[in-house]
Parts: sequence; C-alpha cells; structure tokens
Amino acid sequence: MARKPKKKGESGAATTYISRKQALKKLQLSLKDFRRLCILKGIYPVEPNNKKAVNKGSSVPRTFYYLKDIQFLAHEPVILKFRDFKVFIKKLRKAIAKNNPDTAQKLRNNQPLYKLDHIVKERYPTFIDAIRDLDDAISMCFLFATFPKSRIIHAELVHLCKRLTVEFMHYVIESKSLRKVFISIKGYYYQAEIMGQLVTWIVPHPLSYCHPSDVDFKIMITFTEFYTTMLGFVNFKLFHSINLYYPPKLQEDLALEDDSELFDRDDLMSEAVAALNHSLKSVVKDSEEEEPQFDEFPQQEDQEKMDLAQKEQVKIQKLQKLFKGLRFFLNREVPRESLVFIIKAFDGEVSWDKTLFVGATYDESDETITHQIVDRPNVNKQYINRYYIQPQWVYDSINACMLLPVEDYFPGEILPPHLSPFVEEKEGDYIPPEKQALLDMQKGLKKDIRQKQVDSENEEEKSDEEQNSSEENSEDNEELTKPGKRKSSSVIIDEEAEKKPKMTVKAGQFEPEDINAAERQGREERKLVEMMIPKKKKRLYDKIMYGQRRKSREAEHLKVKRAEFDRNQKLEKRLSRGK
Repeated sequence: MARKPKKKGESGAATTYISRKQALKKLQLSLKDFRRLCILKGIYPVEPNNKKAVNKGSSVPRTFYYLKDIQFLAHEPVILKFRDFKVFIKKLRKAIAKNNPDTAQKLRNNQPLYKLDHIVKERYPTFIDAIRDLDDAISMCFLFATFPKSRIIHAELVHLCKRLTVEFMHYVIESKSLRKVFISIKGYYYQAEIMGQLVTWIVPHPLSYCHPSDVDFKIMITFTEFYTTMLGFVNFKLFHSINLYYPPKLQEDLALEDDSELFDRDDLMSEAVAALNHSLKSVVKDSEEEEPQFDEFPQQEDQEKMDLAQKEQVKIQKLQKLFKGLRFFLNREVPRESLVFIIKAFDGEVSWDKTLFVGATYDESDETITHQIVDRPNVNKQYINRYYIQPQWVYDSINACMLLPVEDYFPGEILPPHLSPFVEEKEGDYIPPEKQALLDMQKGLKKDIRQKQVDSENEEEKSDEEQNSSEENSEDNEELTKPGKRKSSSVIIDEEAEKKPKMTVKAGQFEPEDINAAERQGREERKLVEMMIPKKKKRLYDKIMYGQRRKSREAEHLKVKRAEFDRNQKLEKRLSRGK
C-alpha cells in the first residue's frame, strides 16, 4: 500500500518551531501581554538553523519560538489574570464614562493582581540556582532605586527596590562576604562571595536623573517585577542562614509609616544610608562568633591543594577584619552610601555630621576618630590625632587586602591609578609598574609606587656615574703605567678636571624631508593590498581599476584638447586685432 506524500511543513524542523503570530493566536493574547509573559517565564525567541525550511520556503523575516515553550506557556495561571485585568479596565472605563465615582472606586479596590511566587520556584528549583542568577536582579533593583517617581515608574516600586537592596547590603555587612570594589564611569562595582558563588553587581552614581527617550521602561518594569519577587525570596533565605529576623525593622520604616506616597527621593536615600549604619536584631541572643578552626587530616596526595585552601581562608579572614578598630568620619562631599557600605562590611565604624544627615553615631570632635575622609584640597579645621585621606584610599586598601600607606592619599595629592581588581594577568602578560609595586608590597617588600620610581631613577644615575668613573680610571692607569713618566698628584687632579665633560650646545642640522617618500610608501601599501585580494575577487577588482584608468585617460585627453582649443582661440583673437 503506497504511503501518502507528506506536505511541506508537516514534518522535520517545521514542527519544532512556531512563529510569533501563531503563538499569539494559540494563546489568545495581545503582543504586549505575550511579551510580559515571556519575560516572566524566561522564554526567549530562537533562530532556526534552516530558517527557510521552517518558514515553509518563504523568505519573509519572522520571529520563531520553540513549540514546546509555547505549549508550556498555555498552562500558566498568569494568563487568566491578564484576561481578568482586561475585563477590569473595560468596567472601570464604563463607570467613569457614566460618572459613577462609587462604582469606579469599588472596582479600583478590587483590582485583580497576580503573584509571581510560583514562577520563581519554577525557574529556580534550588537556592544555589537563584544565587547564580542574582547579578542582573540586584543591578536592576539598584538602578530602579535611584529613579524618581513618574507616570510610568510608580513610587511603590521605587520604595520596594530600595528596601530590598538595603536588606541585601545588610546581609553582606553582617556576613562579611564583600570581596572586591571598583569605581568606574558607569558606577560602583561590587563582588561578594555568597554560598560559595561570586555575585557581581553595579550601583549607579547618585547623579541628577535625566529621563531617556530611547528606552522602553515597560519592558524594564516587567523585569523588575520578577526580580523584586526573586530578591525577596533570596533575602529571606540569606537572613535566616545567619540567624537574623526577616523582614528587618529598618530606619527608613519610621519615616514612611505615616504616608508611604509622600516621600522625597533625597530623604529616602538618606534614610537608607542611616539604616546601613545600625546593626540588625538577631534571632539567637548573646551569641558570639567563634573563629572557625581548620581540621587537620593526615598526609594525603592533594596536600598542596589543602595548604592553598588554608592560606586562602586565612587571607579572607584577614580581609574581613581589615578596618577593625578604625573609626572613620565622612565629610559631606564624599559618596556616603558607598563608603558606609564598604567600611561596615570590613568591620569598621563610620559616622558623619548629624546636622546634615540622620543616623550619625558620633561627632567630628570625637578624639577616637582615626581617619577622616575628605575630597577637597584644603580642610579648615584639622585634628592632629587623625589622618585626612581621600576616598580612593578605602577602595584601594580593600582591593590590595591591606592598609596602604596614607601618604599618597592626603588631600591635594595626585592619586595613584585606581587599578581594577577584576583584571588578572596571566603568566607572560604585561603588568603595569603600579600593580607590580603593589604586588611587591603584598609580598613584604615595603616600597610604595613612588619610592620604586625614585629608586629606579637613582640606580640609572649611579650606573652612569660608575661607567664614567671607570673610563677615567682606566685612562689614568694607562698613563701612569708608561715607563719614564711620573706625575704629581696636583697634575693628575688638574687633568681629571679637564677630562670631565662640559655642558655644550651645538647647532642643529637641517634634515631635508623626502616629499616622495610618502608617495612611495602609499604605492607599496597599495601593492600589498592588491596581493592579498583573493582570486575570486581579483578579476572584479581588475575590471574596476581598468575602468578607473580609462576614465582618467579620457579626462587627460579632454584636458589636452581643451588647452589646444583655448590656445587657438587666443591666436585667432590676436590675428583679428592685428588686421
């Protein structure tokens, strides 16, 4: 029995993919709701290997998705909420059109809302999976925490992002998990080690906000809705892992209890920084952290790895207590939020002027202050028992895992380069002299960058002097060793003075510049380029060049004819005048 011939698009790759138009028809959703659903569920378009076969022989550009992903979206409960919201919008518009304020207010109070808890649990089956995907979530929440309230961005979302980011920074401070910091044009880069995973995020600079016109904020808000739910889950788990109450009672809650809608952006930032300067309430009372003791095992094959791990752990413990016993005071011109976060994360104490911002713990006149961070060349009132340093000293000390010399960071000094801790040179790569000096300091060679430069210059001068003295001594010895010649010491001294080179200035010589050298170099480069052209394109290139040469020859021929014609015209005019 003969089989029926298969039609185009009924088997193979065409059954694996589905176009976006077909997906919208299958799910009965608008394009806006479909995009939101794909962002929340983590479904993205794909590029088929044979796009023409999937598109049934058509070359029209289309967006394709996996069919199994669209079938997976069809069972999502959020779709029902999207449909309920459409019905709610229709009823609300109808009530407003009929001038029924009571009905409209009742509908607003019963507005359908959807939750994303089940989607977070579905996308991240284990807690480590959520930690690995935490970079984008924290960066986006920090970005939205700096936005002002607008028609698109609601105040509740900004406040939620700020609260979640402050909670996360509290965990980093309490767990001492911050490892690297770096300041760039984009903002502040941080890297923390959480549950054995490295999490890197960026915090934008607190500059004046300018609303961009080429950014689709609706898509960003959809991402932020999912990331805030995810970050809430992560914060809950992280706080309970170190025996802290969740949600914590932050300093900013007291200012927002009366009316959450009436708050200023600067006040919110100030309250958030004040919250970082206070410790959180622990579940376990009167608990003192014990230093972890290393387990000793008998000699094994991987003893070297064990030793390296032990050294790394000792280095991390030393880094976690880098600022222990140091008390900092911040002037008003320095980046307060970033400095408070990193100083508290490395076991230091920090405060600021209580008349400018809330949350200060001690005044500027406190005699126990060891470092005052300023960003101005001159300070009016100075105390003799503390160091006045620029903010970069804190960041460079953290990246160097040691307290750097403060002399290079005094107010008004030219700061050393701010090296990125995320760049790791391999064997054979170029290492800048500043970083090499820093590595020498870490190994115990106590020489800062400037001292190393001075030493290198002194060594060069000393080598030049030794070379000159050796040449003079050799000449003197040759004269003295000749028979029958004896010279007194005064004569030798006079001759040595005459042999010393004197500073002279000679007239320079003019070197004629070869004008044709640039033309010759251009011709040689053009020949090399022609030699590198593949054979397939060489014929086409020859035709193009032949056409250009032919046009140039024709142009030259026309110029000659024009010049001859002008010469004949002048000659005829002279002859006519002579007659």
